Amino acid sequence: MARDTGLPETDAQFDFGRARRRRAMSRLAAALRREPSDVNVILPFDEVVEALGRRGERRLGLQTIPLDSIVGTVDRSREFDRAFRPTSSRVRPRWERIAMAQRKGQAMPPIDVYRIGELHFVKDGHHRVSVARELGHEVIEAYVTEVITELGADLAIRMHDLALKSHERLFFELYAHALQGRAPGSADFLRDIVESWLAPIAAIRASQGIASDKARAQARLDLAMTRGLLLDLLATGDRAGADAAAEQAIALYEAWSASVNPSPN
Repeated sequence: MARDTGLPETDAQFDFGRARRRRAMSRLAAALRREPSDVNVILPFDEVVEALGRRGERRLGLQTIPLDSIVGTVDRSREFDRAFRPTSSRVRPRWERIAMAQRKGQAMPPIDVYRIGELHFVKDGHHRVSVARELGHEVIEAYVTEVITELGADLAIRMHDLALKSHERLFFELYAHALQGRAPGSADFLRDIVESWLAPIAAIRASQGIASDKARAQARLDLAMTRGLLLDLLATGDRAGADAAAEQAIALYEAWSASVNPSPN
């Protein structure tokens, strides 16, 4: 909770210092937990759009959005981290002016953001977002423009994921072209995309007790399920939903395995 001494200027100065301390503690905690180096890095809008594949955009007007969904920026100066804590003291004068105004009860104009999936990227209003988060607010008013992309994105996405997203999008684009016979070597591509996986998966299934005459069919089912969930994830960006479905499939397999291979008493 933000402290309130009744002196807005003093409190604003304390707010900024606390935000900087939280930034330092977050970096230390990430290092101690050996988290990926990009876990607190703010997401760059242009790079995310390029990785996901832009299809179009539409203006949604004024909306109330969750502050914790704002994880990126159109600006390349990187003056804030992913949680919009200041990364340096350069932003201090403007930050404290906004914090003091908010503490005095002055109305703030809506920020301007782009939306991609579950994520929001600030076009205008970085300092207002930072101050609002530090003061403990949960939502903020924003003019929203939705950017429609080929692939979805959820709040778990990080910088490290962008290159993989780009490759995933390319894979499914090639798949679509091959199915329509528009890509050179389409027949070979479509055959190998299934056949090259069946033998090793069938061998694993046979080693787990599935009859050899059924192992290949089971391998095809495993491959179809895995790729179906991947396509679901890419289309919706719903990582939690895809993970839950995968866990359910694993539970069903383990129940079946226990029934055909009961443990000795």
